[in-house]
Amino acid sequence: MSPARAGADPRPIALGLGCDRGTPASTIVRAIDEALTACRASLADVRAVASIDLKADEVGLLHVAATNGWQIRFYAASELARVDVPNPSETVRRYTGTPSVSEAAALLAAGAGRNHLLIEKHKAQGLDGRNATVSIARIAQ
Repeated sequence: MSPARAGADPRPIALGLGCDRGTPASTIVRAIDEALTACRASLADVRAVASIDLKADEVGLLHVAATNGWQIRFYAASELARVDVPNPSETVRRYTGTPSVSEAAALLAAGAGRNHLLIEKHKAQGLDGRNATVSIARIAQ
């Protein structure tokens, strides 16, 4: 184990991803890297990745998944809306039909409850003003 990972929990994690329409892959990658660093995890720990079905054709998101060899699970807004999350957003609900994308997607992909959320809602904004949001949940064992 490298020094940067000392004390990190070795159990696998799930990423919940959200982004503005047209967000470049570079912004999504930065958001993921920052969130992983914040919870002392790495790309090697990622076992599940999820988002909302509205993003199933999002070029930047699909590029990041393909680059990392990830299959993304896309959930319907109605599925995401049933998940208890710490940071629901009326703005997100207005645009997507659910109050949470990244937190809810991470928890569903992890098969876990709210107490497994390691990173609640990490946002990164690109130079173009587009946002990517990442939440990380520990996968239930």
